[in-house]
Amino acid sequence: MHNVNKLSDTTADGIRSTCFTTCGMTCSTQINLQTEGDIIRRVEIVKGCDGNTKGLARLCEGRKMEEVIGLLEGIDCKGRGTSCPDQLARALKEL
Repeated sequence: MHNVNKLSDTTADGIRSTCFTTCGMTCSTQINLQTEGDIIRRVEIVKGCDGNTKGLARLCEGRKMEEVIGLLEGIDCKGRGTSCPDQLARALKEL
């Protein structure tokens, strides 16, 4: 119900670039990720609360995917059953 949808997934020079749309229940509409192995290299969250999503992205970069999933999975926003951080965790789980 609150799953993300993969739009694209490419790899070049060892960097995987993946784009997801969010479930429609959050302020953010898209999540763009760059990963190298199990390390998150870049996160871009489209729309949402600008400062919060930029801060969230910066805190995730350089960390292992499993660590970030463990920190963010299940965070709820306003009783929606998901949130921008939860959508990011769901996107990372798809990888």
